[in-house]
Amino acid sequence: MEFLAVHWHVDPVLIHIGDWGIRWYSLLFVGGFILGWYLFRWFFRREGVDEKLMDPLLYTLLIATIVGARLGHCLFYQPDYYLGSWKGFWEIFMPWKGGLASHGGAIALLLGMWWYSAHYGKKHNFDYLWILDRLVITVAFAGCMIRLGNLFNSEIYGDVTTLPWGFIFDLRGETEPKHPTQIYEALTYLLLGLGLTWVYAKKLEKVHRGFFFGTFLVVCFGMRFIIEFIKEPQVEFEQTMVLNMGQLLSIPFVLAGIAILVYAAVKKTPAKIVRPEPQKKPETHYAKPLN
Repeated sequence: MEFLAVHWHVDPVLIHIGDWGIRWYSLLFVGGFILGWYLFRWFFRREGVDEKLMDPLLYTLLIATIVGARLGHCLFYQPDYYLGSWKGFWEIFMPWKGGLASHGGAIALLLGMWWYSAHYGKKHNFDYLWILDRLVITVAFAGCMIRLGNLFNSEIYGDVTTLPWGFIFDLRGETEPKHPTQIYEALTYLLLGLGLTWVYAKKLEKVHRGFFFGTFLVVCFGMRFIIEFIKEPQVEFEQTMVLNMGQLLSIPFVLAGIAILVYAAVKKTPAKIVRPEPQKKPETHYAKPLN
């Protein structure tokens, strides 16, 4: 019995130049950073943060994302290969060979933003939680673009499905329709990003610091946990696991998100930057001269 399905055989390379080419994934990955830069410029302008801080923020985000995502894949998914020989070890430093893990990128971003807020925050009236609240809005959109990049690469898809929107990934030699889990995740991140952006634009004065970060962790990694049930195993050892590596790594993030939402509700720190009132100089009274 044949089912309706989409035959997906899009070339992952957009432009071929000899042996070299520009891949859809690379363009979408870079596009996520460009969009994030414009969003942060909006955040900084709206809340009066010095735009000179944009450059170190961008460098921190780039380094943390690439290094963290690469190490996450190597250590969480294929430690035997990357730590089992010198050849594998040196390939850790070659992200262009493939293999990036979102959980590793998330951990590195948390560390990178901790350094950034410690270095620049006090002088400019923001803290770690403030920067994370804004970061996750940009990460939601970037995550959407990266998952679309996975779709163009015909990778990280799901199990066999009879649903009419199943994809047959011809370039991977598939002959049966599979769940396009890249699209499921991309839509999740897109809707999450739009929702958080709307709250930031319209309701910022009514939410507390930590709301955006906590909501992002619960929704993003909660949906990731659910979608993993219909994903094909990324590595061989996952085939015998009740919960795969992606699910096990998602649980702490969901629990952290719940804890942060509770903290935000209890602490009630305004989400928007609150600058201290300038101190008034005491009035000086001079004695009137005697006539």
